[in-house]
Amino acid sequence: MIPLEWVEVEGLSLGELRGAPADGTVRRIHDDSREAGPGDLFVALNTGVRFVDDALARGAATLVPDDQEAALAALARLVRDRSAAEVVAIVGSVGKTTTKDVLAALCGAVTPTVAADGSRNNELGLPLTVLRLEPETRVLVTEMGMRGLGQIAELCEVARPTVALVTSIGPEHLELVGSVEDVARANAEAIDALAPGGVAVVPADEPLLEPSLGRDDVTVRSFDPSDVSRDRDGWRFEVGSTELRLALPFAQRHLAENVLAALTAYDALGLPLERAGEGAGAIRLSRWRGEVRELPGGGLVVNDAYNANPISMRASLLDLAERAAGRRRVAILGEMAELGDESARYHAEIASLLRELGIELVIAVGEPARAYLAEVGESRFLSDAASFDGAVLAELRPGDAIVVKASRAVGLEGIPALIEKHSEAWHES
Repeated sequence: MIPLEWVEVEGLSLGELRGAPADGTVRRIHDDSREAGPGDLFVALNTGVRFVDDALARGAATLVPDDQEAALAALARLVRDRSAAEVVAIVGSVGKTTTKDVLAALCGAVTPTVAADGSRNNELGLPLTVLRLEPETRVLVTEMGMRGLGQIAELCEVARPTVALVTSIGPEHLELVGSVEDVARANAEAIDALAPGGVAVVPADEPLLEPSLGRDDVTVRSFDPSDVSRDRDGWRFEVGSTELRLALPFAQRHLAENVLAALTAYDALGLPLERAGEGAGAIRLSRWRGEVRELPGGGLVVNDAYNANPISMRASLLDLAERAAGRRRVAILGEMAELGDESARYHAEIASLLRELGIELVIAVGEPARAYLAEVGESRFLSDAASFDGAVLAELRPGDAIVVKASRAVGLEGIPALIEKHSEAWHES
């Protein structure tokens, strides 16, 4: 972290401070007492107040904030003020974390880079990411979640992005914002926050973003999924006037489209496209986002259970249909949450897609997911994830191509591991 003087921290009046550093300088800020030591400041968030004494015993200073979100934001602003790094704000309806993971790998291979861990994209996670800036950092890759109008604007006040990357616009959090048009307005707050000279990286031909793209002091770069194509065992990308061929650690087309978005931002940062292959080899996606595990008997299971909305659900099912290559296809699906008054329509659209693709077995988990079964043949309904038991596992066969996907609240992320364990017996089949 870029060091802060203790007197500066005291001057913010953020809450109860204890254990000033011996030399008056804060060199790291943590929200986990186990990571804190001399020269560090432990900020006690939520139940972290129970570990203040532990942090003090480790030689760290401590802060019990009066308002934890405001405290982290204030500390992060101090650090951001001292950094000359380019800051990328990644927003959008789907693909934020994957795009963040990819861009972090691409940038990290060629310049000092800091990136958000996992999905630390809210009022706590974003400032904690900013607080990891080092004096030598040249690129900071942030992810910003959206759960209402104004949230991204507030996060941008802390991070002050120089590049805004919008991955996509589609139905998400409609219970909170009301319409896809407002989804676009909320995500466009990252573009609106750019200072003169900033760069907006956006999907090509997205009319809902047009109102935010008229500034003459911001450069607009667009990416088009048609500029992604398979190339034997790799992928080919067109980024501006440059054509690249990259080997990637995944085979899903929708993930490769996220790579194109990241490459466009990477190029906008002025980084060398000819070295993109170095970063591509270091890509590691966050868990539960298209994780593929081979199963005995020639099958596979895709764990895509971190979250779901109509765009990502469609992409996962199309990928299943493509990669199955003649194998029986099994879709284990839960609810797409927070779709408001349009929920029934969007779930019905997925049911129609399941029928259109001819998915052989659909297992729906949770009452809202029952809608998926309206137009399919072989199916099974489970009331919740805990109902996924041995009887359900017995319906799976060696050679099945399986996808598991739902909104996070459904809790399907553990099911692929159950399937893997069950499939061990297939060695003997």
